[in-house]
Amino acid sequence: MRGRLGPALWLWSTRDAASALASRDLAVILRTYRRLNGYSQQVLADRLGYDKTYISMIETGRRLINDVGTRRYIAHTLGLPTHVLGVTDGDDADFAAMVQFGDSTIRLAEIARQAGRAVDAVNELWPLVARLEARAAEGHLEHDTLVLLTHARVALGVSLGTILPEERMAAAAKWTGKALAVAEHLDDPAFHAHTLRMHGNELRKANRLPAAIARLSRAAALSIDREGRATALAFLARAAGEQRNSPLFDAAIERYRCLLDRGPARGMLVNPFTYREIHLRGLVSTGRATEAARIMQSNPPDAAPAAPQWHIIERVTAGQVHLAAGDHDAAEEPLRAALSVAEAHRVPQQIQRVIRAADKSGLTEVKAEGQASLARLNVGCGFSVGSKPRRLGSGSS
Repeated sequence: MRGRLGPALWLWSTRDAASALASRDLAVILRTYRRLNGYSQQVLADRLGYDKTYISMIETGRRLINDVGTRRYIAHTLGLPTHVLGVTDGDDADFAAMVQFGDSTIRLAEIARQAGRAVDAVNELWPLVARLEARAAEGHLEHDTLVLLTHARVALGVSLGTILPEERMAAAAKWTGKALAVAEHLDDPAFHAHTLRMHGNELRKANRLPAAIARLSRAAALSIDREGRATALAFLARAAGEQRNSPLFDAAIERYRCLLDRGPARGMLVNPFTYREIHLRGLVSTGRATEAARIMQSNPPDAAPAAPQWHIIERVTAGQVHLAAGDHDAAEEPLRAALSVAEAHRVPQQIQRVIRAADKSGLTEVKAEGQASLARLNVGCGFSVGSKPRRLGSGSS
């Protein structure tokens, strides 16, 4: 039996999941859930506490479930938003408690994501987001609850952007985009700038570079604190490098460096380790591989990564720098190291980066290892992903 998907993660595993939820048909949803998780009817029956024949009758339409309590139970057990099963009464006793602790839920999810546990972050955020979205659809959200939903949308989009494969990055950008649509009208300039940064970066991952650069340029202008401005410039430098826009990349990376030189600061991107990785990859993307190789050899990382995923990203970039400089032997070790950690942390985009780099450079064994790693991740997560070619340096993270 395949490993169980998280309570929410399966919802984004394939487009089939989205179609099943949109149908609002319990039979379709249960069949899709079983297929994506690799479950038999017996396993699903055991999970729900029902008899196998009962599941079969539901899936074939011989038994209709009209009871609200039963539908709510199925939804909660499978991690479904209750409104897709027709349960839209948001006045449950636990709704007020969910809202009361909503800010804490978002903070804990952010801590989990930054610690390399983005799957846990998604699973923490989705019940909150699903309930609030259902209330919003009914027109029952007060101002404070709408603000909470907007913050949760940003956090969910960013967490999804960490664990989804490249082909599904639009799903992450959708959530940050929904947040931005509200944040622009709230009287909170700092949050508006934060949302612009996060949405711009998710657009970049989805390969919508002109839109990403527009959002990130605006975020850099609106960010009033050093950490926020440095984060916007880091994302902007990344996007400019992927667009192969050397002047914009050079300007953004220089401004980013100047902010770092002012001293220690908080934030995943406001540190020398992250700066070095973004700088190296941008140089390779803009055709300056020799300079990147020189910097990498003469300037080893002088700080630890702020989060586990940044060690993975840096190892892939190191391999790409070696390959761009023509040193294929030196590239194998960092690429293989990245594969191992990327699989452990469920970061498919970085595995896809390794596969592309290995394929372009003729590292057939590394490519095969990457494809095997991706296949194992597919089995464990239900993703349907590939490794379609993209230009060097256009990786999603």
